Amino acid sequence: MRLEQPVSVAWVADFIGAKLIGNEEQLCTGINEIHKVTPGDISFVDFEKYYNKCLYSPATVIIINKEVDCPPGKTLLVTDDPFSAYVKLVKHFRPFEPANKMISDSATIGEGTHLQPGVFVGNHVKIGRNCLIHPNVTIYDYTEIGDNAIIHSGTVLGADAFYFKRRKERDIQYDKLESCGRVLIGNSVEIGAGCTIDKGVSGDTIIGDGTKLDNHIHIGHGAVIGRNCLFAAQVGIGGKAIIEDEVILWGQVGVSKDLVIGKGAVVNAQSGVASSIEGGQAYFGSPVAPAKEKMKELFWVKQIPEIWNRINKASE
Repeated sequence: MRLEQPVSVAWVADFIGAKLIGNEEQLCTGINEIHKVTPGDISFVDFEKYYNKCLYSPATVIIINKEVDCPPGKTLLVTDDPFSAYVKLVKHFRPFEPANKMISDSATIGEGTHLQPGVFVGNHVKIGRNCLIHPNVTIYDYTEIGDNAIIHSGTVLGADAFYFKRRKERDIQYDKLESCGRVLIGNSVEIGAGCTIDKGVSGDTIIGDGTKLDNHIHIGHGAVIGRNCLFAAQVGIGGKAIIEDEVILWGQVGVSKDLVIGKGAVVNAQSGVASSIEGGQAYFGSPVAPAKEKMKELFWVKQIPEIWNRINKASE
């Protein structure tokens, strides 16, 4: 998330009650989780095995739970609970704004766009020209939709990321990482009925131009879907997955988080994508393999009972 105006690192340290180590003159221009950081960003880390990833990322200011050597040009903010400090910053810079009407006065709606009855348009939403939004679609704050989009009934754009920190010592164990990202929908996108597309934790969930989604599809936080993709019903995409252009996912395909599906890949129905796969070929199975290879494998699996019977008879 970009800040509207830069803030000093000294102010941030005082606001979250942290000890400042390193460059005290730093200006902060954004807040981001480690996967999305750019120079000027504040990020956080609270597990030692991720220290180096965060410390040597593009992030300029790191909230951390232990005093360590500060890389040149960076600023460390040391506090016992970096997660809670980060959430406090998010709530300060992106506070919840209650809705007082179905279409917010701060929303921008392009010429020729039609909203059917029951559509909710939140604060700071931008909708392009010649869009058709069907009944009972919910569009959360800061969502942006391009031109010529069609969104069918019951779809929800911009719900919070499914992201929690577990604290086993507590009765209520899961702390919510507040979301301050957005959903960005490209031009000429069609989204079916009953879909849910979550906003990014701090960055953007993106649906590229020309992509078409069937009914009952879930896109997780921070996922990036390319141009001219085609997803059939009940596809589920994990957070921060990258789906490149022209990918086809048939019904009930499940895609795990933090992976890449290459351009032009086709994943057949009811398959599970557990790790990155190359583009330009068809896949099947769970976990997926090239479709022809998987079909041969299934053929031989079916022969096992017959082969077993032959072995038993030969040994009698």
